[in-house]
Amino acid sequence: MKNRFYKAIVVIALTSGVGFSSVSCGDEFIEDVQNKGAFDSNNYFQNEEQSFSALVSVYDLLRKYSGGFENTVTFFNAASDDFYSGGGSPTDGTGIQSFSNYSIDQITVPKTYWNDFYQGIARANLLIQRIPDAKMNDQTRKRFIAEAKTLRALYYFELLKMFGNIPLILQPITAADDYYNIPQAEPQKVYEQIESDILTSINDLPLSIAPTNKAEVGRISQGTARAILGKIYLYNNKKDLAAAQFAEVNGTPGQVSQYGYKLIANYNDLWRTDNKFTTESILEVMHTNKGNSDWGFWGQGKDEGNSICIMIGPRGYDRLKTTAPDIVSGWAFNTATEDLYNFLKDDPRVNATILNAKQLTANAEIKYSPAHNDTGYFLNKYLPRRDEVSNLPGAPELNYSRNYIVIRLADTYLMEAEALNGSGARAQALLDAVRGRVGLASIPVTLQAIKDERRRELAGEGHRWFDLVRWGEAPSKLALRGFKPNKNELLPIPYNELLNTKIKQNPGY
Repeated sequence: MKNRFYKAIVVIALTSGVGFSSVSCGDEFIEDVQNKGAFDSNNYFQNEEQSFSALVSVYDLLRKYSGGFENTVTFFNAASDDFYSGGGSPTDGTGIQSFSNYSIDQITVPKTYWNDFYQGIARANLLIQRIPDAKMNDQTRKRFIAEAKTLRALYYFELLKMFGNIPLILQPITAADDYYNIPQAEPQKVYEQIESDILTSINDLPLSIAPTNKAEVGRISQGTARAILGKIYLYNNKKDLAAAQFAEVNGTPGQVSQYGYKLIANYNDLWRTDNKFTTESILEVMHTNKGNSDWGFWGQGKDEGNSICIMIGPRGYDRLKTTAPDIVSGWAFNTATEDLYNFLKDDPRVNATILNAKQLTANAEIKYSPAHNDTGYFLNKYLPRRDEVSNLPGAPELNYSRNYIVIRLADTYLMEAEALNGSGARAQALLDAVRGRVGLASIPVTLQAIKDERRRELAGEGHRWFDLVRWGEAPSKLALRGFKPNKNELLPIPYNELLNTKIKQNPGY
């Protein structure tokens, strides 16, 4: 069966509040759809096929987590206590460098973090408004709306975490609308809206989607929506509600949940390129090397591959012995801190997490060229393996097909344990399951034990900075980087968004 979801080239992709262009979202096989050029959107959404294309365009913005130079994973890794910016020099990528040393301002902050997620919201708004008139099965229509609302909630959640004070826009903006007079909403109002959107959508989603269901794998299910909602509740300090949602997702710790989720046996297998959509995956971004992305796409939001891979590889890497990892040279971003290595060095997950180039060099197994913030430690989870290099047209650096898991079961286990305030038999069982998977003995559950386990289990996956901010620990953990309390918990709003609008800059910038 063909995968309708990930093989479509989307023609109806909203690029702003009012305009259209074509973007793509692909699996290893892509069906070509002829682009007829510009068209009147009023004539679209006539049937299920057109509505489905619009839905795929809403999903397309998930690639912001790991696609392009300004992917959120390497950016937020760089600002945490676990990684430096790295890169070729202190000026290699102004945005990521300025965030890592907390000199970031309204000019250096990458504007795509604001623009891209609002682009996803705009696409969702259009679908939700127009799909009621489409000729299609009502059950399918409800499912499409539920998926769009859940994705819209996720994109608003990311904007809340990054910027805090944001406009709440729930309808398409037309040329006749006065966009410039839309004010920022109270963050709590945004939280209430996105929580409600997911709650009203859950029953219209399929219970689960099996990893073997190639036609639909990657789409939002009830399990996915509950995990997103649980995370939203946790960040909104509604711990009881968060714990309840996570309990639905997690089931009995260590066993198969009602949605089919289960920790995979081998932690190292999470990082195998060919091991996509495992039973541990709750929300996963699919990447393809079939997009033939080239440098003309770079920075245009059209990159298909997982850009984390090439960004984090050591520069000038040369494999001298066959015992060394067979990876290609990269751009040396996200070098791991000595503190993270020391924290992990006796943990069974250390080798899956960190490539110890320092030791490999001492053993004469490799050579590499030390770059900015070099520590000799590189993020191993997404390194560009030589057998992943695409030989298709397009730049190999931009066409890595490694998927990125946004939410996985070990993450929701630990978030539930946190929502339970790190106490009680269930919190203990959740912590034990994560540790037991890698052969570690049980330790008494506490909030600190859960925090430590999150750092070990999820290192380099883009969560640490948000964890520190949520726990109120960023000012102490990141003081030496230049973090200023009551300021750097949020990003500055990009300068262009302030011009001639009612939007006000975040405090301290």
